[in-house]
Amino acid sequence: MAFTAVDVKTLREMTGVGMMDCKKALTECDGNMDKAVEWLREKGMAASAKKAGRIAAEGMAYAAVVDGVGVVVEVNAETDFVGKNEKFQAFVKGVAATVAKNAPADLDALMACTYEGSDLTVLQMQQEMVLTIGENIKVRRFERFATGTSAAYIHAGGKIGVLVNMEVEGVDATEIGRNVAMQIAALNPRFWDKSQVTEDVLETEKHIMLVQMDNDPKMASKPAQVKEKIVMGKLNKFYSENCLLQMEFVRGDLFTGSVEGYIADAAKKLGGTVKFINAVRFEKGEGIEKKEENFAEEIAKMVK
Repeated sequence: MAFTAVDVKTLREMTGVGMMDCKKALTECDGNMDKAVEWLREKGMAASAKKAGRIAAEGMAYAAVVDGVGVVVEVNAETDFVGKNEKFQAFVKGVAATVAKNAPADLDALMACTYEGSDLTVLQMQQEMVLTIGENIKVRRFERFATGTSAAYIHAGGKIGVLVNMEVEGVDATEIGRNVAMQIAALNPRFWDKSQVTEDVLETEKHIMLVQMDNDPKMASKPAQVKEKIVMGKLNKFYSENCLLQMEFVRGDLFTGSVEGYIADAAKKLGGTVKFINAVRFEKGEGIEKKEENFAEEIAKMVK
């Protein structure tokens, strides 16, 4: 039975075993997926095969600056309890350190890297964690800033991890970056700056605003040019609600005004300059469809 690269990838996802071993297993088993899983388990390479199919939507988002390199990672587990486990947290930090040191191009490259402080690969360490903890553990994603100055913030023990990257001259901007990262964690801006808002987004917003005015008895009769001016004024509000640098800075005890204004003001007070460049915000489990447990149904099955 023939098999494809997609089959190899599927078997890897099911078992956590490396690509070459999965290919070998499928070759030995004539492309039969079930037999390939059994073959890998017999060889001792897929002890976690059954766990690998479970949905891992909990875990931890972690951000840090390691030897000057900014890193943010997400590692998933099945339950929030595991996210508080010290061994799991140490594993996540080791993954971040590995990303910082090795600059992997993608997730596959990361999994093949030697895990920091170990002779094992990241994939092998992940398998070890599955066996140790007893849940499906999965390194999901990462980002890395090797240039500029980065600042990290972790919210609620790993629910959200934020990494902010800046261009800095003459000051220690760690605290500035951390305050901006806290804003990103709290408000999750749609854009970093109004210059990133695309024309199609603007046209959609303008259309909605014009329709709203047409449906308002007090506004409907106003001339088109008046409505256009009102729309342009409302767009400023759109920017302040959706774009990080144009948002009102939430730490009113430190500065009153926009985030952009806070960065400039804080840098000036310290005697230097700071420019926001980029940021990454990872929220644990976002985009993963969680399995909904129907406990009444489960109990009914048990008593039959």
